[in-house]
Amino acid sequence: FWDGQSCFYMSVNRNKRNIAVNLKHPQGVEVVKKLAAKADVMIESFRTGTMDKMGLGYEDVKAMNPRIVYCAISGFGRTGPLSQKGGYDLMVQAYSGLMSTTGEPDRTPLRIGFSLVDITCGWVAYGGIMTALYQREKTGQGQYVESSLLEGMVSAASYHIVNYLGTGNVSGPLGQGHPSLAPYQMFPSKDGRVMLGAANDGLWKKFCDVTDRQDLAGDPRFLTNMDRVNHRSELIPLLEDLFKTKTTEEWVALLDGAGIPSSPVNNIADLVDDPQVAHRDMLVDVPHPTVEGLRAAASPLKLSDGPASIRHHPPENGEHTEEILFELGYSKDDIASLEAAGAVRVMRD
Repeated sequence: FWDGQSCFYMSVNRNKRNIAVNLKHPQGVEVVKKLAAKADVMIESFRTGTMDKMGLGYEDVKAMNPRIVYCAISGFGRTGPLSQKGGYDLMVQAYSGLMSTTGEPDRTPLRIGFSLVDITCGWVAYGGIMTALYQREKTGQGQYVESSLLEGMVSAASYHIVNYLGTGNVSGPLGQGHPSLAPYQMFPSKDGRVMLGAANDGLWKKFCDVTDRQDLAGDPRFLTNMDRVNHRSELIPLLEDLFKTKTTEEWVALLDGAGIPSSPVNNIADLVDDPQVAHRDMLVDVPHPTVEGLRAAASPLKLSDGPASIRHHPPENGEHTEEILFELGYSKDDIASLEAAGAVRVMRD
């Protein structure tokens, strides 16, 4: 928490308005129906069937607003044997096989450090929504869009799936390694760690030249990528010894100079202080009424004619309830009545 505010919430909720509505109250449901009748996009992430029971399912909303793009986000998809099962990032990391490929060989599967399942699902939803909006420009009609945590990870497991279907081999954790490339992993340096990406035979030859290890280039065990993958257990210890002879900075300078993909293994503080991140304006100030000095990651989208901007701080719960209800045609007395009935919540100073 930062000055009492959730860092997670503040990281993803800028440029939004917040209306607090009680969906268990019929008048609260009516408020949402009025919003949906005027909206371009509606997004929901309730358990399957919940919105239908409230009269807010896609068919209900479509009847009011045929141009609506209605996006349903779920854990496992809206149909099938798991359609009623709730989903969280960690549960789907486990279910999708992501954890089974993460960690060291013969060790316990590990959760990855970012909430990548949630984030990927959001990106898929964004792509689906924008595609539907583009199609609406041609047809005049909205449509139903789905994104689920599981399906995003099935897509991301792409080459692991094809490898299993083609060979019968089940991918497992390789530590910092890659199942079909070598050397393509992290190595300890004299003072830290270096990631090496000699992902093809040309880069491997460059690596052997720049490190003066022609003996490795000519070794029949390591001639091709397939050879190196098959003899990974013999190659990696040799490279581990080699990488311990220089510092991380020395290795990155040497490898970059030879055109060989490499990277230091940064932590989050390194990332925040990185000059490339700064040059690309990937950290932005977010003015906030109670959190002084709030900064956050910027949008990764770079648009020449419509760059991202910071227009509003992450809102408090109910901060814009009154403002939005006025826009929907409610009077001050109407809003007071809704609040008294428990249908909405208005934030008070």
